[in-house]
Amino acid sequence: MTPAIDQLTRLGVHHNVHEYTHTAKVASYGREASDKLGVPPQRVFKTLVVDAGNTTLAVAVIPVDQQLNLKLMATAIGAKKVVMANPAAVSRSSGYVLGGVSPVGQKRALTTVIDKRAKDYGSIYVSGGRRGLEVELAAGDLAMVTHGLFEIIS
Repeated sequence: MTPAIDQLTRLGVHHNVHEYTHTAKVASYGREASDKLGVPPQRVFKTLVVDAGNTTLAVAVIPVDQQLNLKLMATAIGAKKVVMANPAAVSRSSGYVLGGVSPVGQKRALTTVIDKRAKDYGSIYVSGGRRGLEVELAAGDLAMVTHGLFEIIS
């Protein structure tokens, strides 16, 4: 289906796939997923990619109702500072289109930081690798698959 779902299946990670009809020109892909799936926005997590300089990219996974704190993200990955990555670099590195970037199954493995709030829920939702596709899984499983660490980053 997508590299994200293929990887979860291959690893035997329990997950549920949720599809909805994506609306073009939507302002927030994560909010759209929350609304269309009837899930509180605190349980739907967006995937953001930051640039720490020297073409070093990293992934931040945060609730869709939060903003990424760039200083906290830089601290989490041991960088002096980070900025949001260039969209073209995100697509090249991940293999996904913006609005459908999954933290799972990326072409290039990147350091991944998951907001600690994810641990507050039995399961969270992240992009399944395309717009209109979400994957529900345990936060611990997401950390295991992405080799992610939990930090407060929003």
